Amino acid sequence: MGCEWRMMSAGLCLLTSLILTVDLTLGFGPNKDMQFTFLLSAGSTECFYQTTARSDSMEVGYQVIAGSGLDVGFALISPTGYRLVSDFRRSDGIHMVDSTEDGDYRLCFDNSFSKLSEKMVFFEVNINSESSSVGGSNEWENMAITESMGEYNMEDIRAQMDSVYQHLERSRQILAVLRALEARDRYLLEDNLWRVSFWSCLSLLVMLFVAVTQIYTLKRLFADTKRVCT
Repeated sequence: MGCEWRMMSAGLCLLTSLILTVDLTLGFGPNKDMQFTFLLSAGSTECFYQTTARSDSMEVGYQVIAGSGLDVGFALISPTGYRLVSDFRRSDGIHMVDSTEDGDYRLCFDNSFSKLSEKMVFFEVNINSESSSVGGSNEWENMAITESMGEYNMEDIRAQMDSVYQHLERSRQILAVLRALEARDRYLLEDNLWRVSFWSCLSLLVMLFVAVTQIYTLKRLFADTKRVCT
């Protein structure tokens, strides 16, 4: 009984140390993901820069949340000046760069075709860096394995923790996209509500005008304007 209790305590201590190690690695490790919402003025172009290392993978997604037409132009330009992506008047898009280069990628949003309406744009950049994963591997490899830990497979635990982290990261990205979709739907609902209210009030005024005109016309038809002389 005492031996089983000691083994259970050792297992709990091992899992606790692993969780703390992963938390510290995720908390203080380099985070290159970016999410941003900005207002794109009418007739203007805004560019943002994202620094990457060689052989990383990058995912760029954007959505137009508010503005007339809900469309913008988008261009993704490599550090060497090569135009990788060119979208014209689209409301959303997701683009992948499998193997990045050293330098700054340029993300440009174009609203020059709209001279009157400004747009609210949400975009996110997710980078899967090999350097960060290598750093995490070193943290795992440097952990000392005692005799009480011998029955636990460190590689299996590490694979499970990495899988949990990747799923959490993907969930966070999906939630960010859903928040952007919710904001865009809210804008559409508010804009449609204003239009429905405006045309409803206008229709009501027309109906009142027609009703008053009909009543006045009927009263004129039945009014006796002839004078009888006696």
